[in-house]
Amino acid sequence: MASRAPSPVALAAIPARLSDFVQLGKPRLSALVLVTAAGGMWLAPGHLAPVKAAIALAMTTLAVAAANALNAYLERDTDALMHRTRTRPLPAGRLEPRAALVFGVTLAAASVASLVFSVNPLCGALAAVAIVSYVAVYTPMKYQSPHAVIVGALPGAIPPLLGWTAVTGRIGPGGLALAAILFVWQLPHFLAIALYLKDDYARAGIRVLPLTHGDRATRACIALYSLLLVPVTLALPRLHVAGPKYFFAAAVLGAGFLGWSATGLQAGAGKRWARGLMLASVAYLTLLFAALALDVA
Repeated sequence: MASRAPSPVALAAIPARLSDFVQLGKPRLSALVLVTAAGGMWLAPGHLAPVKAAIALAMTTLAVAAANALNAYLERDTDALMHRTRTRPLPAGRLEPRAALVFGVTLAAASVASLVFSVNPLCGALAAVAIVSYVAVYTPMKYQSPHAVIVGALPGAIPPLLGWTAVTGRIGPGGLALAAILFVWQLPHFLAIALYLKDDYARAGIRVLPLTHGDRATRACIALYSLLLVPVTLALPRLHVAGPKYFFAAAVLGAGFLGWSATGLQAGAGKRWARGLMLASVAYLTLLFAALALDVA
């Protein structure tokens, strides 16, 4: 018996379904990861063949997409309770949970294996740590403790270290310093998000700092982490990863970001301030890495 050709309706639905799978991987976040991994690769001493570099960047991006897809699978019920996430493919019912699970596991296995065999085993191990810590530790911990944000910052800090390791084959002080910048930067960034969206987090039962300790304590932590970020970013020249031009740019950017964070200590700082800081943190990180790339170039 001849097989039946797909109907026009089924064919028309394919692009939308593909788009839903892409959304599972959070492409905007994956793009940021791609930039930081490329930054680590660019700054590392040594040379990496173009094909191997492309594989390392592509597989790092897929590893992040895998972690995001598995996170979406685990949080599909709570995502349905939040205004920010209820239109995502799983809570909206556009994808089946099993499809998301298979998608995430497949991406995780393929990305880690490709990094192990095509780049080096250490890169594969770093990708595996990022996926496991995000999915198996950070995701369930969010519902138990506001300190989950510190655990969640670990997988976000790994991409530049992975890029560095792809070139050098080892974890060096320069790569760790780049990871430290990403680690500390995420803390004020995510706390600003928690302040801005605390009502959404309350509906989902996620224990973010504003809900457990209040807005004032959260704003104080943001200022403290922003202060810590300044010396961490200024450590790169001492490790011979960057030069004086970067040092000057990092000092100016750090002072500006710290000043904005410190205004949150005022009583009138609210959701508008938190949203502004969240956007400013993204601009800050982008300019910092741009200054770093230009200085090395």
